[in-house]
Amino acid sequence: MKTIPFWKMHGAKNDFILVDDREVTFPAEDAAWLAAIMSRRTGIGSEGVLLIQPSTQADFRMRFFNPDGGEVDMCGNGARCIARLAHEIGAAPASMRMETPAGIVRAEARGDSVQLIMTEPHGWRMHQSLDLFGHAFTYHFVNTGVPHVVIEVSDLPGTDVQRLGAGIRYHEAFAPKGTNANFIQLDGKGRLHVRTYERGVEGETLACGTGMVACGLVAGKLGRVSTPVKVIPASGDLLEVGYRDTPDGATDVTLLGPAVHVFQGQLRYP
Repeated sequence: MKTIPFWKMHGAKNDFILVDDREVTFPAEDAAWLAAIMSRRTGIGSEGVLLIQPSTQADFRMRFFNPDGGEVDMCGNGARCIARLAHEIGAAPASMRMETPAGIVRAEARGDSVQLIMTEPHGWRMHQSLDLFGHAFTYHFVNTGVPHVVIEVSDLPGTDVQRLGAGIRYHEAFAPKGTNANFIQLDGKGRLHVRTYERGVEGETLACGTGMVACGLVAGKLGRVSTPVKVIPASGDLLEVGYRDTPDGATDVTLLGPAVHVFQGQLRYP
């Protein structure tokens, strides 16, 4: 039986299990075991497992696994947490570069907060129409490391995120890999409120970093906000999305938000 030290952290209440896997011994291929340790009732409980691994291109490599055991390219809230931890355990300087499947992500650890310099957003599709449950929805799409649909609504608290989000996530327009789905509404103070259905979690989460970035960028394109955008996810935390608008999209995209320690422990495998 193998003992594996871990850290539990959260970014805007999006929670994760983090492991220092610089020796590359973590059993990442065991999807059933990953799902078991992320289970809320019978495991540690988390919305993802993140690994710090060696990299020949950056200070370290980040790998991210969803509760279904699938690996995804990028997670904004998770990247902030892993950046803080990597700095604290000596795996990276305060200003660091991390390798992800979405590309090299730069980050700056600032105590309890971390600023990410995101990869270049791409795949823009603005003002598109989507038929769902007998209704036509106007949506916008951008890939901020992972794919995101953004829909503006007039009653965010009353939006059925689970039903609509699942319908969008599995819609043929986004086959075969699917997409995340975000719903946005501006408040009277110019802050952007966001609710997100996450692919892989298969439900609404309290926050999604790449989703908040996508929402900030789309709201900017729609003329609803200007940079830096104050974004409030379902967790109630306040984050900040920065960018420089370009004719083809946006560049110099940043996400500033919390990265918080919860507890440490040990896993046993198998």
